[in-house]
Amino acid sequence: MENVRRYRALASLCRQQAAYRPLQNWQLLGQAEHFEYLAEVELKAHFDACNVKHDDGAAAPATWEAPVAA
Repeated sequence: MENVRRYRALASLCRQQAAYRPLQNWQLLGQAEHFEYLAEVELKAHFDACNVKHDDGAAAPATWEAPVAA
């Protein structure tokens, strides 16, 4: 999750610099978009890993059977 914070901070910094550097703004905005993409990939990997751990430890769902009439 620390990488996600770093990527988002870098993207924010690129967007801020783009506001003050009109000749480089297209390049800086492209870098910001790339850092946001990396943050999304990192988040997906984190949640996929969490879900795998959760699924491995989960017990099989209990089945309910109707009582048999005698």
